Amino acid sequence: MRDSLVTVDKMVLGILLCAFFTVQVTSQSPDIFRIEYMLMPKNKAAVEFTRFKILANVPIKVREKDNIIIGGEYNYLSQEFGENDPIAMGGVKGLHVVDFNLAYVYRYNEDWRFIGVATPRLSSSLTNRVVRGDVSANITVGAFKNKQNIDKPIRLVFGITYNSTVALRIPLPIVYYEKRFHPNWSYVVGVPKTGLKYHLKERHMIQTEIILDGYFVNLQNNIILPDTGIASSISSSAALFTIGYQYNITKSMSFYGYGGHTLFQKAVLNNQDRNDIFTLNDEPSLYFRAGFRIGI
Repeated sequence: MRDSLVTVDKMVLGILLCAFFTVQVTSQSPDIFRIEYMLMPKNKAAVEFTRFKILANVPIKVREKDNIIIGGEYNYLSQEFGENDPIAMGGVKGLHVVDFNLAYVYRYNEDWRFIGVATPRLSSSLTNRVVRGDVSANITVGAFKNKQNIDKPIRLVFGITYNSTVALRIPLPIVYYEKRFHPNWSYVVGVPKTGLKYHLKERHMIQTEIILDGYFVNLQNNIILPDTGIASSISSSAALFTIGYQYNITKSMSFYGYGGHTLFQKAVLNNQDRNDIFTLNDEPSLYFRAGFRIGI
């Protein structure tokens, strides 16, 4: 039973992480519980960005081999812009993203699993009552191969994901590959994360990553821009290089901390057609995040 749940955990992780590719807030996680704080300090554009995340998931076994995972995640995004930026004049003090997750995992055989995930999402400034533009839907389907009881364990994920909030509204591919090529070393290649892990001991791990991060949020109070039109949403995309440390209290419970720097980033205001009409921040920034998690 426990081995089955761990397999479900790793599969959902590999698939759902790829929601970064659609420029959204850090996607749902297979952890039972996680709490995390992220900070990008004020940069040359006088912009500071923070994010608070809390999530919970519950796996439910169905039939003999399959699982349903039900969960939710809340992100609070806080941004401070220069006094002359239109977003500051618009009175937006915080942004909210709430996801509800429903995943079905089908065990095809000992190595392969198939998964379908439906994620209704609320992403809004929530300055007024909820409106149609605040709600979107994400759908992911994919397959996962997990071989751990070999000399060089591997995980392979591939599939497609569809997100109704992005400008390019077509299914997008998912690819994720992880391999432990040495007792102390493993690597990950894929989207939204590529990295290298060094396993010091059972309780300690150091990891370097190149990751994609971002968000898309509806603005309930539109911002009028004198030269470019009316902004109805705000979005951001970034690529970051980070290095971090994880301490495992137990096999399923850990603290972690990461620091790094952006390789690129761009925060913009969008019009009703989701075209970029005003750049809020395209300067490099430092990046820090830390948290506590309980896995399955």
